[in-house]
Amino acid sequence: MSSTNKNDKLKALLADMDEAKPAKTRLTTLFDADSFVELDPFMKAGEDEAGIIAGWGTIDGSVVYAYSQDASAKGGAVSVAHAKKATQIYELAAKNGCPVICIYDSKGAKLDEGCNMLAAYSEMLQWSNNLSGVVPQIAVVLGTCAGVSAMLAAGADFVVMNKEAELFLNAPFITKANGDSAEGAGTAENAAKSGIASLVCEDEATALAEVRKLISMLPQNNLASLPLFDFADNTDAIDPDGCQKQIVKAIADAGSTLELNAEFGKGASIFLGTMAGVTAAFVATSKEHPLDADACAKIARFVKFCDAFNVPVLTFIHSKGFELSADVRLIKESAKLASAYAEATTAKISVITGRACGSAFVALASKNAGADLTIAWPQAEISALAPETAVEFLWSDRFKGTSDVNATRAALVEEYIETEASPFEAAKSGNIGSIIAPEETRNTLIKLLDMLAGKRDSKLPKKHTTV
Repeated sequence: MSSTNKNDKLKALLADMDEAKPAKTRLTTLFDADSFVELDPFMKAGEDEAGIIAGWGTIDGSVVYAYSQDASAKGGAVSVAHAKKATQIYELAAKNGCPVICIYDSKGAKLDEGCNMLAAYSEMLQWSNNLSGVVPQIAVVLGTCAGVSAMLAAGADFVVMNKEAELFLNAPFITKANGDSAEGAGTAENAAKSGIASLVCEDEATALAEVRKLISMLPQNNLASLPLFDFADNTDAIDPDGCQKQIVKAIADAGSTLELNAEFGKGASIFLGTMAGVTAAFVATSKEHPLDADACAKIARFVKFCDAFNVPVLTFIHSKGFELSADVRLIKESAKLASAYAEATTAKISVITGRACGSAFVALASKNAGADLTIAWPQAEISALAPETAVEFLWSDRFKGTSDVNATRAALVEEYIETEASPFEAAKSGNIGSIIAPEETRNTLIKLLDMLAGKRDSKLPKKHTTV
């Protein structure tokens, strides 16, 4: 056969392989135009296709590795060949220090491969774990993601789902038959409420667009510099009495913030955004909701991610404190929260915009939090106890002889806030570094982040904490 005929045959074969392949379309949509390069397109699982398309391309000009499970080939069944193509992506990402995006849409494993299939799964898990904290990993669930694939997805730094997608370890119909009939089990809505899904999108196109935005804000690896962006100065007025989310959006570069895990842990909000064109992370406690176990878990994992990739963390505190609850899970999650801040060596700045009392101050703004600087607004309240509690314990003698206990209590609380809980009092003892007007916050933080850009901080030699 002549070279011309062989080339024509190759073109026809590749064209036939690409026909009706949503997995391939997803990757070409994800990457910059004409940048996707497929790897091992001819690999088979016996006589069947491998059920996965893998390769690399660029997103906003930066190299990213990715694979997309192919549900049109035996339901995207995970086989030894399937896993081999996936692990090659992890290996190349490790060698070249580039992010990994995994698109999940598979009915499960190729069971006729038995233990070999189990070994293949374990290799994928091992590689994903080895890369955790080394390069960013994003899981994109656009169909069914079950069993070990669900473990792989949940182990990624962020999970983005189409609202019609499914994510479960055990099939809901099995758990229901076993007596567990949790409402919405396996749905994207459930994944968002449980903190697994960082973003849930209306459709595939939106999900892939959000992944592009998310990955573009992250460094290539744990040794790389943060990406730089053109930015618009923020001209939004800061409302000192507004919600914390709006305060964050008024301080970050205009239109740059991306909220993550919005449906989980209502006691706090987390964002990625930019400050003067450089990626930064924002944590904002809620004025309305206390810090419950979910909020603590949400913040802790986010801070650990940011620390792994040296993304500076800006924490805005106006909180009722930790939830008054008998839930013992809160104890452990609050300890994990405090540990995450204490261990993080990335740049950390705490901004007290309102109330920061007791253990909430200790965990988020004190020396335990390792804040490079804690600044406060003039209306901040900083105290060992909530003012309402403090006057009952510390000023109980001043209630004697009063004819209107409620009016006296209100007056004493106001006095305590203006005196003992004043940020100026905290500044006298060095517990906060500076007091600034709300409208000065953005410029102050930009200067501080610039000052901290070369921060180096070493901890005691150890593998990791055990919290």
